[in-house]
Amino acid sequence: MAYQTLQQEYLQIPVVTRAYTTACVLTTAAVVRLIQVFSVRQVWRLITNFLFFGPVGFNFLFNMIFLYRYCRMLEEGSFRGRTADFVFMFLFGGLLMTIFGTFVSLVFLGQAFTIMLVYVWSRRNPNVRMNFFGLLNFQAPFLPWVLMGFSLLLGNSIIVDLLGIAVGHVYFFLEDVFPNQPGGGRWLKTPSIIKMLFDTPEEDANYNPLPEDRPGGFAWGEGQRLGG
Repeated sequence: MAYQTLQQEYLQIPVVTRAYTTACVLTTAAVVRLIQVFSVRQVWRLITNFLFFGPVGFNFLFNMIFLYRYCRMLEEGSFRGRTADFVFMFLFGGLLMTIFGTFVSLVFLGQAFTIMLVYVWSRRNPNVRMNFFGLLNFQAPFLPWVLMGFSLLLGNSIIVDLLGIAVGHVYFFLEDVFPNQPGGGRWLKTPSIIKMLFDTPEEDANYNPLPEDRPGGFAWGEGQRLGG
């Protein structure tokens, strides 16, 4: 009975969030080690460098919680019914990180990708108030910077966080800001082949999404919209 309940809960997770989170957990559990990203004979390393989060421990669990939470809220919120656009954001962000990562000698980009997802969500939900471990109150757009400060306290390199923030900002600017500017336009357009593969005309009537305006569930992620 418990297994069936767990299976049902797992299958209710949106497809992109479910696939990416599962891949991250399985890859990290297998301790996949990347020797170099641009190996001609091992092209798969271009993908697995976004799936490996280091040894299983506090840092891994911390990243998995944020990855699952904010990836799911994006997919069920601003990308609801737009799976193809969500996948295209993954591809666009992954490509930019791969390019930028070569200049700062970064091989493992999973944490940076998580920060990118957090950044995009936070900018699209500017009025959500957050609480970090019950110690710090702030509005959602400051969340990526708070996480970067937390990484610094843990002794981690903030280059990874800065990369995620930079790529997230590029996507947010091109997708949400520039098209609304005088003389602006949409530079990011999801290819039709991706739309054909991922977009479906009908939604599951039994689908039970998480409310995007409640990023809580954990002391550092709870929040509510201003005026709510």
